[in-house]
Amino acid sequence: ETCQRPQWDSRIQLAPDQENYKKNEEVLLSCPEGFQPSFTHVKCLGEGQPISNWNPVYTDPWLGRDSRGGWTRIQSSVVCIEVLQVVPGTLEISSTTIKLNWTCRFPDTCQSMRAMCRLAGPSTPPCEAEEVKGEEMLHGQEGTFTCPPLQPFTDYSVTISLPRSTIFFSWLFRTEEAVPDKPEKLWLDPSTGSLRWKALPSCKGEIIGYQLNITTRSTQDGGFLEIERLRLSSSVTEHPLPEHSPGSSYVVTVQGLTAAGAGAASLWEFQTNSSDTLQPLDISCRSVPDISPSQGTAVLPLRPIASPPEAAREHQLVVAATHNGTVVEGACSGEPQPFNASQPPGAYVAAVLNLTAPMDFVLGNEIHRQGYHNAALRPGSDYTALLRLVHHSQQAEKFTCVCYSFSV
Repeated sequence: ETCQRPQWDSRIQLAPDQENYKKNEEVLLSCPEGFQPSFTHVKCLGEGQPISNWNPVYTDPWLGRDSRGGWTRIQSSVVCIEVLQVVPGTLEISSTTIKLNWTCRFPDTCQSMRAMCRLAGPSTPPCEAEEVKGEEMLHGQEGTFTCPPLQPFTDYSVTISLPRSTIFFSWLFRTEEAVPDKPEKLWLDPSTGSLRWKALPSCKGEIIGYQLNITTRSTQDGGFLEIERLRLSSSVTEHPLPEHSPGSSYVVTVQGLTAAGAGAASLWEFQTNSSDTLQPLDISCRSVPDISPSQGTAVLPLRPIASPPEAAREHQLVVAATHNGTVVEGACSGEPQPFNASQPPGAYVAAVLNLTAPMDFVLGNEIHRQGYHNAALRPGSDYTALLRLVHHSQQAEKFTCVCYSFSV
């Protein structure tokens, strides 16, 4: 006629809490904050009772009050169930958003729930983050909560609770990284000939390095174009400019890098014989006097770009069907493929030369060599040919080109 203290979920608290209970004695069950027992009220039934006369399987000697207020036999352990669950696999975090789907297991308990987004810690200069006012009343048994626009790479807390401060869900999130702002205060240090810039703070993401693109043109050596792409570590905030003869112009872009990619570029322009800044110069290419429209050929007077022993390296001959300076610059630093007649005209590699001495090269003579097709030129078209030398290192790429401009 008595029941021993039940061996259910160890987190369950009983009131009254005792070792034995009399028959029909009611006990109130509770769980830690954010959880609720599968039965909140239980009653001692006494000895275990069989489920049916023909199947003598004995149930737990306890009854539980169901949602309609009736008493039902407890046929399995009473456990603490999470009142509100954030649906696994649905959490979405971007650089500006935190979004989650929620489900309430006990709708009566979840009335008047409130979800909040808050800045998780004080912001410190120079990465000052504004407090968000993300607060929303949740209704029903399930739904979606989305924080208002947030700042990248910043810690926020998301809390779902009842007005009496019963917390169902609380978690700390960090928004994803975004590309950084562009570097500020670019200047040339005249004492060292180096370009300097102010280090970027890790406000939108951890700064993992800087990307530099240096484009050099020579006004004295017509057709000379050099493009250097460098990847520098985050601790480096200066880089020496390449040395060239007077009359060279430089266009330099500096970008910060995070895991999300490269940010906006700061632009710096300089000419060696002038202290004034200048607009980007059009590419001034060398002319080609010997052109044969009927045969679709042009004779290029090629000279090795570098002096020995660098001259022994392979030179590529890249052809672009345009005089557009931007396209030509892109062809110099791009990855042109062999000629493909089935694709629209674009920049292509016509030949690869082991150029160690001056030579006249017939462009468009239809010769196939080393997997490259020196395709015939189309009459009535504009062309730019680039003699290109490429140098790769662990932290840099350098593309040196001499361009020849002509029309067939």
